[in-house]
Amino acid sequence: MAGTASDPHPNQPHLEPAPTGHPAYTETLPCTPESAPTARRLIRQALGAWALDALADDACLIANEMVANACRHTRSPLIRVSVTRLDGTRLEIAVTDRSRALPVRKPASPASPDALGGRGLVLVEAIAARWGADPKRWGKRVWAEVRAA
Repeated sequence: MAGTASDPHPNQPHLEPAPTGHPAYTETLPCTPESAPTARRLIRQALGAWALDALADDACLIANEMVANACRHTRSPLIRVSVTRLDGTRLEIAVTDRSRALPVRKPASPASPDALGGRGLVLVEAIAARWGADPKRWGKRVWAEVRAA
């Protein structure tokens, strides 16, 4: 959710710690491509708060790809983006939606350089230490773990 009328920073996501046992930030967003910049801001702000700025580029690329996949492959009206600090050097980025269809990584193929899609999970797999999808009764949660070098 973007800032409110009384918020001095209306274009910034509203960060609220999640009661998970690990420090976490979460944001519920419309399942549209326009939500990707808000997801990236959430990630950057959380990593700044945790002094893990060095992970921001990789974490933002992963979040961007997972948001894009949710928008492209589900009919969910909303998605939930979360970033959780697992410990001093690891974090988890997750996108939750209402589709029960699990993501399928396409086999590597010589894609056209002009192709607009088909590389999302390949990128996530290349950057993340590990990734996966957890089925839920009402949808799924796709997550990726990023570690400091």
